[in-house]
Formats: sequence, C-alpha cells, structure tokens
Amino acid sequence: MKALVLNCTLKASPETSSTEALARVVMQELADGGAETDLVRLVDLNIKPGVKTDEGEGDDWPAVHDKILAADILIFATPTWMGQMSSVCQRALERMDALFEETDDTGRPVAFGKVAGVVITGNEDGAHHIVATVCQGLIDMGFTIPGQSWTYWHLGPGPGPDYVETDQGHDYSDRVGRNAARNLLALAKVLRPDTYPVPES
Repeated sequence: MKALVLNCTLKASPETSSTEALARVVMQELADGGAETDLVRLVDLNIKPGVKTDEGEGDDWPAVHDKILAADILIFATPTWMGQMSSVCQRALERMDALFEETDDTGRPVAFGKVAGVVITGNEDGAHHIVATVCQGLIDMGFTIPGQSWTYWHLGPGPGPDYVETDQGHDYSDRVGRNAARNLLALAKVLRPDTYPVPES
C-alpha cells in the first residue's frame, strides 16, 4: 500500500505547518499498518494554474500527478481560511480535473480503486464544509471515500493558537485521525479498479 498526503498549507518550508503536524498523526498510523507514506508540500512547488496534467515549461504538477497515480491512498491536508479550504488545495483539485479524461487499459477512470480522505486544521469553523467540498470533487473523479476517513482540528471562530502551539483538542483530533487512517487502509486493501464496472462511453 502506498499513501500520499498533499499538504496544502500556505507556509513554505521550512516554516512549521500545523496541517502537516496533524497529517503526520494519520501518516504514522498508516505506516504502523504497513503502508508506505509520502508527503508533498505543494506550496514549495511551482504548481501552475490550469486543468491539464502538464501546463508547460516549469510546471511541477506532472510529478505530483505521477505520485497520485502510484498511490492507493490519497489524503488532502488543508488549513482553513475564511471558512474555506486553502487556495493551494483548490488549485490541486483544479489540476486533478485532468483525471476525468484518463482511463486505464480497461477503460476505467484512473482513480477507480483508490481511496481518499481529508485532514483539516484552522482557527475558524468550516471543517465539515471543507470535507464535503473536497470529497465531492474526489468522488466525481472516481475516488472512493471510506466512512469516517477525515479528521479536523480548530478552536472555533476568531484568532487563536495553532495546532502546534497548544494541546487543546488534540485528543479528539488525533484519535479521529488514527481511526481515519485505519479506515482508509482497510478499504484500500480490498478495493481494486475492477471492483467497479467499466463506465459506458
């Protein structure tokens, strides 16, 4: 099993990312379950705007696209800004629009047989909205979303400490994250592309 986390923080490396910190709780549980894990901090790359797999010279998305295709488990990890997913997360979903046109040798969408989940941090409410929005796009592409395959951490509306700056709420978020990892891994182990029929063309 291979698991890929797309960290959609707005903070470039080496700045500390609360989103990555919570995502790594999930990654550790996946690793404990035997999965090979990888994390990409998208803001460190040149991800051009667009809806194609390759938007030309200097575009770093094609390498990310290859990692997505190689993964059995995909996790979007995003902070909350203005009650919404980050702009980096939105751009990644837009670039994944190209997957709608990609099929395997049998004619099945390339996302068939892959599972996906969501990790969210932030000091404003909106977590359930983000889970719904991200998962809807992934379902459209062909990903399967297991039950309870998300976790979030926030301290309600307004300013406050980040996830890495306080222990408040960690017990819940970390426990839900570990459960999400187990659910993702369990379904990924049994799901295969040929579980689904070939769509009518």
